[in-house]
Formats: sequence, structure tokens, C-alpha cells
Amino acid sequence: QVQLVESGGGLVQAGDSLSLSCAASGRYFSRHVLAWFRQAPGKTREFLSSISWREHADYASSVEGRFIISRDNVKNTTYLQMNNLKPENTAVYYCPAGWTSLGRNVADYDYWGQGTQVSVSS
Repeated sequence: QVQLVESGGGLVQAGDSLSLSCAASGRYFSRHVLAWFRQAPGKTREFLSSISWREHADYASSVEGRFIISRDNVKNTTYLQMNNLKPENTAVYYCPAGWTSLGRNVADYDYWGQGTQVSVSS
């Protein structure tokens, strides 16, 4: 079992930036693919970005150029730097881990954190 704990969410204004963190522990391997998804009320869980252990990154078109994913394999932590946030970005942000290279589907990931709430006011 892999444990993933997201943190860094909060209430910000439109145009602000925010950085999220996700710490992995338990039966976690450094070669796991790590990703970020978000889910707004009444909507499906949406892929945002993924990163391999060698730091090859993939981005959804909705966030490319605005969000940046990174990872620290010593700290077993992945980060999501979010810039120019918009009210429609309000959602719970999740950090999953899996073995599918550059997977973009929920089913590609085996382990999920509890999520962290990001609220963006207009």
C-alpha cells in the first residue's frame, strides 16, 4: 500500500499563484509515475499533469504553460506550481501514483491521496 498526502491548498484570488505538495510513503517506489488530477463538484476527475521518475513531464492542454509539475525523489514528493489561477479552477486536487507511463486516465493509477481543496475567488 502506498500512502499519498496532498497539502498546500487554500483560498486565493483570481490571478494568484499557488504551489501544492504531495508526499509519498509506504510501499512506494521511486520509479512510480506521479500525477495530479482535480475534481470540481458535479464533474469527473480531470487529468492535469504527470511526471516520470526521470522527470519527463506531460500536461493537459487546459493547464499547459500555466502549471508546472516537478518531483524530488529524495524527499519522495511531487509538486504542482499553479500560476494565473481562475475561478473555474476551484476543485479538490489529487495526487495519484501508478506504473503507466504518462497515463492520463484515472484507471492508470493505483494509489490516491485524500485531496486538497483549492478555491479561487473572482
